[in-house]
Amino acid sequence: MSCAISYYLLFVFPGCRLLAVELTSSNTKPVVQEFQSVELSCIIKSTVTPDPRIEWKKIRDGETSYVFFDNKMQGDFVTRAEILSRTSLVIKNTTRMDTATYRCEVAAPSDTKTIDEINIQLTVQVKPMTPRCSVPKAVPVGKSASLHCHENEGFPKSTYSWYRNSEPLSADSKAKPHNSSYTLNPATGTLVFHAVHKGDTGRYSCIATNEAGFAKCEEQEMEVYDLNIGGIIGGVLVVLAVLVLITLGICCAYRRGYFANGKESGESYKTPAKPDGVNYIRTDDEGDFRHKSSFVI
Repeated sequence: MSCAISYYLLFVFPGCRLLAVELTSSNTKPVVQEFQSVELSCIIKSTVTPDPRIEWKKIRDGETSYVFFDNKMQGDFVTRAEILSRTSLVIKNTTRMDTATYRCEVAAPSDTKTIDEINIQLTVQVKPMTPRCSVPKAVPVGKSASLHCHENEGFPKSTYSWYRNSEPLSADSKAKPHNSSYTLNPATGTLVFHAVHKGDTGRYSCIATNEAGFAKCEEQEMEVYDLNIGGIIGGVLVVLAVLVLITLGICCAYRRGYFANGKESGESYKTPAKPDGVNYIRTDDEGDFRHKSSFVI
């Protein structure tokens, strides 16, 4: 009946616009921090249907699931979501898994256009966790050194900044001191010294930052020391001198006969003489040596 009336009005009054269900939103890209509440706005702009059917769906990683269907919350949204002002959706205690596209669908059978929908892109921001920092304890002057800082819990992804003795190290090459030779990558958290000098000694710390907050690792000491070339050469000379003395000592010991060989010792041993009147014979039956005494009268 309503459709017939609408077409009649359109024929009689050509300037009359046919009513159709139409949706709008006050914010199609809401952003919220983890564990806070958020409203997904879905507003019926026009309809002649007194009680339209409302549905909410969640689309994440290519999979679609119901949030609100048949006038009831679905899944884990039962205890932490509700419908507000007839069509909007309120999610409480949001988590990072709530980041997704939400679709509000309204079916209005009495309208000329019976169905309309609108997509809401929700982003749940997560604060960074305390980053893992790696700082070498000691590096010789002139050598390279790599410092690392990373965390993988924050969303959006964190950017990183390094501090030496609580003073920020600039990633801009124009702002570096003239005697510095390092490269800082804010996206990866890597700080590389190409050739350290004594001025690079200090306490280093790193801060991970995103739109939701920041986190800092504890300070770690890096010492830059000079190589003692004279001491190294002296140590090598001492070792060589000790080896020469040991070699000379072994040669002298050989010359003085302290190291007698086994052959000479064996030749100096003499077999005991056989007593007179005793002959050693071996019998086949006994398989052993026996002695036979003879007496000479």
